[in-house]
Amino acid sequence: MRNLGRNIEFKIAADGGSASGKTTGGKLIAKKLQMKFLSSGNLYRFCALKILDNKNKYDVRYINKIANSITLKKLRNKKLYNPEVTRLSSIIAKKSYVRKALRNFQKNFIKKSRLVVIEGRDIGSKIMPTADLKLFFTCSTKEKAKRRLKEFQSLDKKITLKQVEKALIQRDNEDTKRKISPLIMTKNAVLVDTTKLTIKQMEAKLINLVKNSIKKKYGNL
Repeated sequence: MRNLGRNIEFKIAADGGSASGKTTGGKLIAKKLQMKFLSSGNLYRFCALKILDNKNKYDVRYINKIANSITLKKLRNKKLYNPEVTRLSSIIAKKSYVRKALRNFQKNFIKKSRLVVIEGRDIGSKIMPTADLKLFFTCSTKEKAKRRLKEFQSLDKKITLKQVEKALIQRDNEDTKRKISPLIMTKNAVLVDTTKLTIKQMEAKLINLVKNSIKKKYGNL
């Protein structure tokens, strides 16, 4: 089922908290089944990077200008993962006009793609509520912290596992409690717990879920 064929249209929403496995999972599905992939978090990071370049000044007009300039190539910039960008992207994600501007980019991406996987925090609830398959990724805090420790240590060698845990809990708390587009598991989403899964096991589980969902929609291909 590597090539899904020209007549098939299938859209997947992958949501979850920080380090839950949603980005890895989304990429695994997209690569295996040749689907278009978008990490919505990178849109906020791109905006944050541009705001920092603009001496921290931004308003509705500036955000709309940034949103209209985004391309998939620009979203591959390694600078998107520096700590200042990470900090600011979390702040601007709470602003309704930022979410609105970036929602348009995501909606256009969905329209143009027959086979698509988008990962984020409000994909199944706000961006793609009619997705053919909604996945909600979860993972124990300890395992999430272990996954992120190396990444955090590359920025601060003295950081401890407990500090990383605290940072992840705080971020997930902010995401689930924010008024605009909070992180929620929709009623029709499939829960994917990645705590004890290896990459290979995760891929097998996800591909199986997708295949069964496609079969439900199209029958035997």
